[in-house]
Parts: sequence; C-alpha cells; structure tokens
Amino acid sequence: MDFGFTAEQQQLRKDLREFIAANVNPELMEELDAAEATIEGSTQGRQTVRRGPLLAAFYEKIWERGWLGYSYPKEYGGQDGDRVSQNIIEEEFLRAGFHIGLAGSGGPAIMAAGTEEQKRYYLPKLIRLEYSFALGFTEPQAGADLASLRCRAVRDGDHFVINGQKMYTTSAHVATHMYLMARTDPSAKKHDGISIFLFPMDTPGLTVRPLWTIQNNPRAPRGTCYGEARSNEVFFENVRLHESTLLGKENEGWRVGSMGLNLDRVGAWRYLRSVQRDEDIVNWVKSKDFGGFSPKDNPAIRDKIAELWIEAQVCRLMTLRSMSIVQHGGNFTYEGSAEKVFAPEHGVRTTEAITQMLGPYAQLLNGSPHAVEQGVFAHNTMGAFQSGINHGSVQIMRDQVAKRGLGMPSANKLKAKT
Repeated sequence: MDFGFTAEQQQLRKDLREFIAANVNPELMEELDAAEATIEGSTQGRQTVRRGPLLAAFYEKIWERGWLGYSYPKEYGGQDGDRVSQNIIEEEFLRAGFHIGLAGSGGPAIMAAGTEEQKRYYLPKLIRLEYSFALGFTEPQAGADLASLRCRAVRDGDHFVINGQKMYTTSAHVATHMYLMARTDPSAKKHDGISIFLFPMDTPGLTVRPLWTIQNNPRAPRGTCYGEARSNEVFFENVRLHESTLLGKENEGWRVGSMGLNLDRVGAWRYLRSVQRDEDIVNWVKSKDFGGFSPKDNPAIRDKIAELWIEAQVCRLMTLRSMSIVQHGGNFTYEGSAEKVFAPEHGVRTTEAITQMLGPYAQLLNGSPHAVEQGVFAHNTMGAFQSGINHGSVQIMRDQVAKRGLGMPSANKLKAKT
C-alpha cells in the first residue's frame, strides 16, 4: 500500500484549508455555537435544527464545490470520488468544527442494503444535510448485548406496529428520521428475528425525552471528544410503519445493522476522536513556558508524548487500510472492529497520561478561572471511557476480530467447552 497522498489529494487539502481560512470566522462560529446551545439546553422533547443565514450560506458554498458526499455515486447526489479524498474533506472540516460526513448517519447501510427507491430518496437528502438519522439501537436491558433487544415490531397486513423503548439515542431530539432496530420474530434465534426500519421522527406515537449527560453543566468546550450535553430516551406506542420502511429484508436486520456499524466505524470522524487529544497536548506542551520551565523540556513528558504519537499514527494507518479495502471492493469484515478496539483504548491511555502531566489543573472544567484550554482536557477525561462503549464495546469488538479475522470460535462457545 502507498501511504502517501497523490498530487491531486494534496492539492485538494490545500484548497480545503484555503476555503476554510477564507470562510470560517468568529461570527460563523458564534452562530453555530448559539444554535447548538439552544438545542441542547431545551427541555422540549424535540427541536428542529434551524441554520442561521451565515451557516446556510457556508454549507451552500461547500455543496457548490462538490465536497458533500464526495465518494457517493453521482446518481445519488455524490461525486463518484475516492474514499481517501472524502476522508481528507471530512477531516479538514471536522478540524474546523463542522461535521459534513455521513458517518453515523445510516448512509453507508442504505447504500449497501437499501432498495433503489430508498437510495434515490434518502442519500441525496443526507448528502445535502437536509435529513439526519437517530440510531435507535440501545435499550435499557440491551446495551453491549444488542441482540437482546425487546422493542417489538408486529406485522399487521402491509404495516408493522412498533412498541417499546430505546435509550442513549443521542440525536433523537434534532434528527429528522429514525434508523430503528426492532424485533420482528420473537420465536427466532435472537440474531435472526430482527429488522431495521427507516421513518420520520414526527410519526405519531413516538415520544422523545432528554437524558442529560455529565458534560451538560458546565457545557463541554468545542473540540471535546464525546462532549455531547444531551442524549435521549425514545418511547414507541403503537407506531405504525408501512412495510416499505424496511431496510433490507424482514428478519435480516442484524446483518444489515452490523454491516452498517462496521462501515460507520471507518473515517475521519472516528479517527479524529482518537487522535486529537494527542495533537492538543503536543500543541499545549510546545507553547507553554512557566517562568523558565517548559513542559517540553521534561524528558518523561517528551517520552510519553512520543509513545502516544506513535500509537496515533497506528490509528491513522488502520483507518487508511480500511478505506483502501472498501475503495478497492475488498471483503471488509473485521477491520472496523479492530479499529474500534485500538483507537478508543488509545484515547483512554492518552487522556490518562495528559491528566498526569497537568496535575491538579486536569480537574478544572470549562468556566473555571484557571482551567487549561477552557477545560478541554478535563472534559475529555469525563468522556474518554464512553468511546469504549459507543457503537459496540471493545470487548465485543475483540470477539468479532477473533471470529471474523482469525476464524476462532466465540467466547461463549469456548466457555461451554471448558
């Protein structure tokens, strides 16, 4: 594999940085911060995301340049571009504070398993950022063991009637649609009787209730990994969905959902959440001088930062490997799970090391007068361990690597034999 970028990709990054430098300003960021704070702070069940005039104009410029949905087919609103270039686009905008990619959107699963009608309806709207999906997976008794979910979808002619509950549905209060995993055949093996549905969030019978996180008060500063102030509970009471809302075939939702999650684990969003902590502490150490003492002159700090930086490059190479496999039509099986093990655990190690470097200042949150970098390192500490659970726990991912990558039996089968 060639680990370098082509001349065209290097020029693309240069163009992106020039565009961001020319168009991202304090007024734009204030409008973005105000919109996010209003939505997160609301006590209402759901809120509509309303972009101000500056944000609307900014996103329109991005669209005009063909940078949205870059690697998706043109017939669905993309540009037929390559995955590495799309990763470059997403990375540069994420560093500036803007999430324009389709990671976590349901888009990869729709592209892989949707009908032609679903692809033509949903993908252009996801790419234009007109639609967004809340992922309805986790339940009170079905977290790491997602296949134990109980939310029921009972067939009634050409409709399904949904009853049950989801929790930790982070974007349910702002999303336009739900990507729901529900049980359609309770008599089947737990992985076999599950289906996935796509439908609007304003469907009758659906209720959203806020779950406030540890990052809510004070609000985590921009740049915090897993700094969302709010998640949600979602309740379904006789929600009627037409069978056309099925993504994939009835009772085959586990395969579709697993494939979608695996694809969602690859890309700039996940990569940056793992390595930005390394970049932030390097920049902080290099720039600080305390009356003649500079952290960068401490050999223990230098050695630890170098160790973590090397691990960060492993995260980068794992991401590039996965994108290369997908781009060249390879069999993408365990690689996303492997990334989901290494990257979050690296993030935890980085956060713990930074806490040791900062000493007592590592405890000061946003708003404290002596907080370091507006408390971003302290807020990272509160959110670090969440990365080992979101989108599948690292323990489950290890099992996936063993089974799909190494051909080993599952942990449960090994226990049964002993």
